[in-house]
Amino acid sequence: MTTDYKADKTDLKIMKALAADGRMAWSELGDKIGLSLTPTLRRVRRLEEAGYIQGYVARLDEGRLAGRMSIFVSVTLTSQAEEAITVFEQQIAAAPEVMSCFLMTGDTDYSLRVVVRDLDDYNRFLTRTLTRIPGVAHIKSSFALRTVLIRSAPPL
Repeated sequence: MTTDYKADKTDLKIMKALAADGRMAWSELGDKIGLSLTPTLRRVRRLEEAGYIQGYVARLDEGRLAGRMSIFVSVTLTSQAEEAITVFEQQIAAAPEVMSCFLMTGDTDYSLRVVVRDLDDYNRFLTRTLTRIPGVAHIKSSFALRTVLIRSAPPL
């Protein structure tokens, strides 16, 4: 991976186009950015190698697959020792309800975004998964009323 490569304006156009439609044909991408096929492919490969483009995915309907209820959960551990953190992170990564997990500074150790169908599903996640992870000391849940914005990539 080439980490010292600096993306230019044309690279930003490529990334913006691919963020909107990662399945577009290379020739269509070239037309959008004003380059022929070969230079377009060369730039895309360079962006991949430099780590700007980390992969291509399908954007799935989270609500239909997992549920429409998003809960933001703050978790505090009894210890911040390396072993406690490792155990928590391994077990939380195996929970399909957890869509994202961040190690935090401040009053709580982790912030999770959990997605479930309803309160019963969340109760099951809490009692059968989260509270059974060794070292969990405190849990605080905040329920999202409405999704305002979810970006698939930073604005370019």
